[in-house]
Amino acid sequence: MAARSLWAVQRLQRLLASGAVSESRGWLHPFSTATQRTAGEDCSSEDPPDGLGPSLAEQALRLKAVKLEKEVQDLTLRYQRAVADCENIRRRTQRCVEDAKIFGIQSFCKDLVEVADILEKTAKCCAEGAEPEDHKLTLEKVFQGLSLLEAKLKSVFTKHGLEKMTPIGDKYDPHEHELICHMPAGVGVQPGTVALVRQDGYKLHGRTIRLAQVEVAVESQRRL
Repeated sequence: MAARSLWAVQRLQRLLASGAVSESRGWLHPFSTATQRTAGEDCSSEDPPDGLGPSLAEQALRLKAVKLEKEVQDLTLRYQRAVADCENIRRRTQRCVEDAKIFGIQSFCKDLVEVADILEKTAKCCAEGAEPEDHKLTLEKVFQGLSLLEAKLKSVFTKHGLEKMTPIGDKYDPHEHELICHMPAGVGVQPGTVALVRQDGYKLHGRTIRLAQVEVAVESQRRL
């Protein structure tokens, strides 16, 4: 009796065990391969098509290329304008330099014209009043005209920075004086100084443009 009861219990356990296994086969484990495959298929179905990504990147590159091309065209136009402006400035500067060379002494020449007018009037006046018995009057007119001419000429020279050098008594300077000869030093004349000026020198705004021809005093009695 006891043996039969034990056999019945064991059989019941086997039946229960076989039923649990069959039920478990009807359910999928959440971490099974089938579940992972289904989830992967669902995720992949939500991704965008492969052709959409490259097309957007290509459009972005095209827009960037168009923008860069416009910038290059703008910079090229600016460069061409700058080159043209520089060329125009160079031409204007060259023209100004040439005009300065030609008309740089225009003001000086204009003042010299007045000197020429005085000289012409003096000569004309002397020619009209020249009579054998009026030599004194003629000489007076000539003297007055020459005096006026000299004063006007000095005024023109001063106005334009032209200065006459009369270096009597100055120390000999080879940059301003042209030595003609030596002469014995007289009373009150220091050796090595200018004793006589044969031709005046001139400076233009402080720069010597003509040396003064001078004789320099020396201690020796020998004249060179």
